[in-house]
Amino acid sequence: MALTIDAVGTPQAAVEPMSPRDAQRRADRLRANVERTLKGKSEVVRRTVEAIVAGGHLLLEDVPGVGKTTLAHALARSIDARFRRAQFTSDLLPSDILGVSLPEVRDGRPTGTFAFQPGPVFANVVLADEINRASPKTQSALLECMSEGSVTVDGTTHPLPQPFFVIATQNPLEHHGTHPLPESQLDRFLMRLAIGYPDIEDEVAVLRDDPAATELPQLEPVLSAADVLAMRAAAERVKFDGALAEYLLALVRETRVNAALELGVSPRGAVALRRAAQARALVEGRDYCIPDDIRDLAVAVCAHRVVIDPRAGASDRPGEAEWIIGEILEQVPVPL
Repeated sequence: MALTIDAVGTPQAAVEPMSPRDAQRRADRLRANVERTLKGKSEVVRRTVEAIVAGGHLLLEDVPGVGKTTLAHALARSIDARFRRAQFTSDLLPSDILGVSLPEVRDGRPTGTFAFQPGPVFANVVLADEINRASPKTQSALLECMSEGSVTVDGTTHPLPQPFFVIATQNPLEHHGTHPLPESQLDRFLMRLAIGYPDIEDEVAVLRDDPAATELPQLEPVLSAADVLAMRAAAERVKFDGALAEYLLALVRETRVNAALELGVSPRGAVALRRAAQARALVEGRDYCIPDDIRDLAVAVCAHRVVIDPRAGASDRPGEAEWIIGEILEQVPVPL
């Protein structure tokens, strides 16, 4: 049996992928558990589960008070894994997130050696709360851990525990005390989602039941870390045929030549869209992708990876990138 090494150097058995039907059942169980605390936001919860299965990270961007942090906490409580929260502020340093090497002391005397003290990023589910309130330097400290699953401090690389998933929240840029995320940081997030205000019926239920206060503390894990790893392994095996690959690349190429965009979707973004489509197929119980897997996820995966070109007369107002990606979806022929 193959072995892998976890974050503390302990051998662990390699995870075998589960069947699409088993993966669908587990995904449904996770969604139902999270939706106990986030009323009327089934689509957002669904996308969150797909991001986890795809092995990507999630950025929640919206105004304060709509449930971003509640979603992250509900997700963490629903998976039997290590959870850490990091509150991003203007004075936060990279070492506050990643960890730091400190002198060792024995019997009150320094030993002359240093020991690494891991930061909050050493967990399975990490909540980076209000990430855009930190400086760009601190934001960029997450680049290595989000893309490579490791942290390098003082020349030594420390692997992170697996599965590893960052769910970050940020307020709109027009809010006081926020900094825009660098393009390289945005590109590390598989999806960017907005929660939005609830409709009247769901908001009445929130006022009546206050699920963040009543349901959230009672949530029990419905998945293990091994379940998540098995689902990710199964998603990697979902069939993605040549015609779908050509369709996906046609969408990506259109973002690179679109007159309203200064920067199109990167090759990393194309891979992210394929992975997300495979995850969507799996949580629907399929071992193959269809065009709708790509179309339904293109906005969430691609909109934050493009840059509006103001010289072309395009406005950088909220929702503009999403609208442009939607227009591209209408223009590119769908394979039969």
